[in-house]
Formats: sequence, structure tokens, C-alpha cells
Amino acid sequence: MTFPLPDAGPDTRQFFLDWLERFSGYVREVDYASARPLFHPDVLAFGTHNDVIPGLEAWRDTQWNNVWPRTTDFRFTAEAVRVLASPDGGMAVVLAPWTSTGYGPDQTSFDRPGRATMVFSHGPEGWLCVHSHMSLNRGVPQSSHADRPVKAW
Repeated sequence: MTFPLPDAGPDTRQFFLDWLERFSGYVREVDYASARPLFHPDVLAFGTHNDVIPGLEAWRDTQWNNVWPRTTDFRFTAEAVRVLASPDGGMAVVLAPWTSTGYGPDQTSFDRPGRATMVFSHGPEGWLCVHSHMSLNRGVPQSSHADRPVKAW
């Protein structure tokens, strides 16, 4: 026998839609400092540039810093986001497609869509992301060549 997926209620779903919008704004601004409090310091991440990235600082240095300044227009596709939440309210999983703009070596722009799976734990600080896996859709070039400044480390 199967059971239905534990879809989050409307308030929890809205919280995570707001979280995604806040985070995507930090990506667009290349603002690492503002994004940091959204994540557990020991977050485990998967990314384009490393298999398993242990810890927020390593993730910032090896993934964020190789992507955020080199792309623009990052946004999650809100209407396609799915939020699953444990019945006890302690864990949630967010599945979210996203869009962005990449740039070739000659600065010609291209669509750079992908998807994310993020796992959240609810603790004394509220909801923190404890795992993230962001990947590009198939066939999307891995490299982008914009060169935007970092707003805040």
C-alpha cells in the first residue's frame, strides 16, 4: 500500500517560496554574506564543481564563487516548486526548477536552466537548509563567463 506524498500546507509552502525568492535575490546580487544565515554552517551540498561539499564556507568558495559572479538573472520558477514536509514539522524538502542567464567567452548570453533539491531542518534558529543539490539541465553549458563583482563576502 502506498500513501500520498506529504505535501506542505499553504503556510509552510509560502514560507519556502519566500525563502527561495530571498535566496535568489542574494544570488542575483552576488551577496554571499546575506545568504549565509539561510544555511546550516555544516550544510552538505552537491554542485557542478565538487561531488560532496562539506560546510558552508567550502560550498561558498568552490561553488557559489564559481557560479554567482559568472551568471545573471537567477530565479526559481515558483509555480513549479514542490514542498514536502514531515508531519511533525521538523524536516522539509523543496524541489525547485530555476532559470538564469549564462555567458559565452564572447559574452553572448544563453539560457541556463536547472533544478534544485534542498533539504531543511527546523531547529532553534528556525528553518535552515542542511543539504542542497543544484544542477543544470541536460545540454546546458557548464561554464559561464560573466565577471560580476561580489557585493559581500
